[in-house]
Amino acid sequence: MVPDRFHGFKLDMFYAGNIALANRKLNLAQIHQLMAHYQQFIKVQTQGKTLHRITQKVAAIVSESGIQTGLCSLFLRHTSASLIIQENADPDVLLDLANFLSKLVPENDRYIHSAEGADDMPAHIRTVLTHTSEQIPIAQGRMVLGTWQGIYIWEHRSHSNPRELVVHITGD
Repeated sequence: MVPDRFHGFKLDMFYAGNIALANRKLNLAQIHQLMAHYQQFIKVQTQGKTLHRITQKVAAIVSESGIQTGLCSLFLRHTSASLIIQENADPDVLLDLANFLSKLVPENDRYIHSAEGADDMPAHIRTVLTHTSEQIPIAQGRMVLGTWQGIYIWEHRSHSNPRELVVHITGD
């Protein structure tokens, strides 16, 4: 059963367009011509161990791309910060996540790698346990996020860092 409403647009029209495209016999070159690519970088200066909401910045890039149906791929180019999709309404959720991860991966002197400070190796471990990439479907020119979902860069280091996110959008 297809819901009749999802973020203000009809899903049945979305699916019907893709089924019609799938039923056409196209060679690989024709398929490549149908797919558009759009890419931008977002630079964020973090302020230490915090979650930085970037949902609106990504949404603006998706809108600017002009792609109506496709996929938004996000990639954070760092090994001591993460990219997550999480609750955007109650800040206590983000606080609880940060508290949980700091207990799971404590900062202490038990790590071999410590050349960049006591917070460096725990930051790498926290990144491994989370993500540095996400993929979000696009329908009718908008990301198909849930009502309470937001996109965040999660800084795992104690000090401020410049972070760079690649936003790559593919579709038609």
